[in-house]
Amino acid sequence: MSTTTPSTRKQTSVDANNSRVYKLGAVGGDWLDKRVAGGGLIKFMARKIFPDHWSFMFGEVALYSFVILLISGTFLTMFFDPSMSEVVYNGPYEALQGATMSRAYESTLEISFEVTGGLLFRQMHHWSALVFMVAIFVHMFRVFFTGAFRKPRELNWLVGFTLMVLGMVAGFSGYSLPDDVLSGNGLRVVEGLMKSMPVVGTYLVMLMFGGEFPGTDIIPRLFTVHILLVPAMILGLIAIHLVLLVLHKHTQYPGPGRTERNVVGFPVFPVYAAKAGGFFFLVFGIITMISATTSINGVWNYGPYDPSPVSAGSQPDWYMLWTDGGLRLIPGWESTIFGYVLSWNMLIPMGIYGLLLAALALYPFLEAWVTGDDREHHLNDLPYNTPVRTGLGVAWIMTYLILALAATNDLIAIALDLSINDLTWALRIGFFVVPVLSFYITKRLCLSIQRQKRDLALHGEETSRIVRTDTGNMIEIHAPLSEYDRWVLVQHDDYRPLKAGKGVSALRAKATSFFFKDRIDPVTPAELREALEHHGHEKHVIDELTGGDYRTPSEKSSH
Repeated sequence: MSTTTPSTRKQTSVDANNSRVYKLGAVGGDWLDKRVAGGGLIKFMARKIFPDHWSFMFGEVALYSFVILLISGTFLTMFFDPSMSEVVYNGPYEALQGATMSRAYESTLEISFEVTGGLLFRQMHHWSALVFMVAIFVHMFRVFFTGAFRKPRELNWLVGFTLMVLGMVAGFSGYSLPDDVLSGNGLRVVEGLMKSMPVVGTYLVMLMFGGEFPGTDIIPRLFTVHILLVPAMILGLIAIHLVLLVLHKHTQYPGPGRTERNVVGFPVFPVYAAKAGGFFFLVFGIITMISATTSINGVWNYGPYDPSPVSAGSQPDWYMLWTDGGLRLIPGWESTIFGYVLSWNMLIPMGIYGLLLAALALYPFLEAWVTGDDREHHLNDLPYNTPVRTGLGVAWIMTYLILALAATNDLIAIALDLSINDLTWALRIGFFVVPVLSFYITKRLCLSIQRQKRDLALHGEETSRIVRTDTGNMIEIHAPLSEYDRWVLVQHDDYRPLKAGKGVSALRAKATSFFFKDRIDPVTPAELREALEHHGHEKHVIDELTGGDYRTPSEKSSH
């Protein structure tokens, strides 16, 4: 005879309800899977293997900061009014009460001072935009310096490059929306750049601004670009980027067991799913903490836009600094051709910007043409094994930094009590000299590291301990490398300069000479075998002399 208590009846009821839920879930999942074939895709993605390395996290930081941008931007869109109609401010910020301003600027003040959480969301949006651009830049140069752009990833490199450019466009259009003095000055620069274009410049300005600057249409148009066009394009390119990442599989750093045909790492589920979730909340928390404690873009300090004043020390966000720096370095050159004024102080910087971006975008194709390498590559290069590529990357970064410094020449001159004219001339000279010097120094450092790594692979780690044989010879004790460390040092490719002829053009021959003339021969199998035999012989001699005890006399006496 069995007795049913209230607690057992309750447990039985819960189990029955759970069973029904599970059955309904199974039926629903089966119905959906038969129509969209999602089960196979989920299984494939859950077991997808990805390598593990700290440098791979920058792409994730860019993705997560973009998610934060979407969340915070959606909130701000509900309260921002992108109108340039003039109003009189009567809000809580007393310093601007009674001032005439655009409705866009007034709504920005309302978000900052009247909407609950508005200022926090504004600052989260701005800080996450900065983190997004930092992460993209660092991620791109990690890919560049390790050669992760090589076949079959050239298209994905172009996708990443376009994301970087779109990030700049999104940032510029975003911080132009408040219609304060600082953002208005940035738009004034854009207007000047457009007007410098021969023949079509004036028409482009009238079309973009809806009349003479500042016009009445630029803020609504930038708002549409900022919240609709650019985010949609970024979302689409991120999707393409991730799909190509899965199709091509992730690159990995060299090591034992890692080849061009496999991936050594962990599955997406449960390892990377847990890591990615935790990492997202870490990024979210850090950006929120910074936004809550560090003010950025306090538009109330600048006041509404007025074409007459230009505030001293006004600069755009860091990722757009370089565009302002070029304008400050070029002298005010002008010439007139067929009645048209050509403003070279505008046209030359725009040409330089185009060359810098084009060089970055097309470099994978240039290197593939130089090397003639049509193989698929899934193992990353170590930067010191490609000295010319690494030197070119450092030179590009130094060019970028010189232009960024030039955009702050007034602040530097004031802070260091320097002549702004002398500083400008120093930066002009540095623009031509510093990238060349940085390329040469980086290349020589890479070659020196290659020599050191070559000796390390052949002889092992120096211990600075010497043993004297009976015949008076001195033998230094070397600590042998592990198989893992030795493999990393001897696995890289060996490229040599090509000679003109037999299908090789003179231009390509000169290019390969530039890339590979200065080179260090990698360790050959015969050299490695001979070095290991020699090391084994030396170890035998040292063990006979020391009895296998490599301690110094002082170490022995202390014990």
